[in-house]
Amino acid sequence: MNKDELIKGDYSDINRISAKCMRIVIYFLLIYYAYFILMNKYNMITCSIVFGACVIIAIIPSIVVNLFKLDSKAYTKHIILVSTILIAVILVSELGKYAFALVLFPILIASLYYNRTLVLSTSLFVCLGIFGSTIFQMNFPDLVIYYEYSEYEDLFLEIAVPLIIIVISMSFISYFIVDRNAMMINKNIDTAITMANNQKGLIFAFAEISESKSKFTGEHIKRVAEYMKILGEASGFDKEYIDKLATASMMHDIGKLMISEEILEKPAKLTDEEYQIMKNHVLYGDALLEKCPGEMLHLARVLAKEHHERWDGTGYLGMKGEEISYIARMMALCDVFDALTADRSYKKGWTCEAAYDEIIRLTGKHFDPKVVRLFIKNFTRFKEVHDAIPDKQVY
Repeated sequence: MNKDELIKGDYSDINRISAKCMRIVIYFLLIYYAYFILMNKYNMITCSIVFGACVIIAIIPSIVVNLFKLDSKAYTKHIILVSTILIAVILVSELGKYAFALVLFPILIASLYYNRTLVLSTSLFVCLGIFGSTIFQMNFPDLVIYYEYSEYEDLFLEIAVPLIIIVISMSFISYFIVDRNAMMINKNIDTAITMANNQKGLIFAFAEISESKSKFTGEHIKRVAEYMKILGEASGFDKEYIDKLATASMMHDIGKLMISEEILEKPAKLTDEEYQIMKNHVLYGDALLEKCPGEMLHLARVLAKEHHERWDGTGYLGMKGEEISYIARMMALCDVFDALTADRSYKKGWTCEAAYDEIIRLTGKHFDPKVVRLFIKNFTRFKEVHDAIPDKQVY
């Protein structure tokens, strides 16, 4: 996960929070509307049109974020901010002093994005909106719900100028707050990236150590990680989780560190006693990772323990069907596909097509049918990974 992706992920969260804020604004608009109805001294048709339009505008961010799932798009924040500015300007134009507080709402929303340029540009558009609302009030007084002044000078000096001063003042305060927060957030992101990269490096190093007990380098774990990415994307996981899952998958055979090379590389069939020892590598992996902190190593522990389980319950630990974690069911298919197609000291690798047929044959027995369906849809990508990362034998 790089810095841009982390920031993008933060923006997605902020977009969802902002959309929720806009839904809360709807409740306040309804309370405002009820207040004006109870006062019973303003044009109810104009009130209904104005508040109805503001409610519709306030709903737009939720439609964009929740219905169309565009929370991760760069332009979504601009849609949200435009909506807040429009509501503030419409209500200031129609309600005058009753809506003064709302001119700060767009700046508060802009501040959530820890983007200084966004804060200043939002403040500029709010100021232009206030100027435009003043002109609107003077030229169309019959369309204004609460109209108090009849002269341009009075309206500008007592409404527009104070509001613009408030907005400019708040924008500068927000600017420095956002500047400070941006520095802290960027520092935290850099620290998180460094820690994640260090953890990945450690995981890869341990995974290569476990693989080096054989006569081949770590290409197996690289291919399996890519296969897991393919199935993770097909399963609809987000990019951050897929990245963690792919890295964690490199540790699936960490328990083999506790198995002797004589058993791991035996060219003949294992005896029952040797096979039982080999099976224990899943328990060794579970024990090695049991007390390791962090989500990535937790995923690694699950994969290390359960990757030899079978859908029909005939795996190493006897887990069956949904008892097996979904990511371990993915891992089982990826591991078997790579094991079938790779050359080893005791066998020649199968073709990808032969491995494909074998996996289809074992659907519902060894493999989860759902995972197999995803494998079928993405078989071409599996072949591309297999061809792109060939084994390099160590002599």
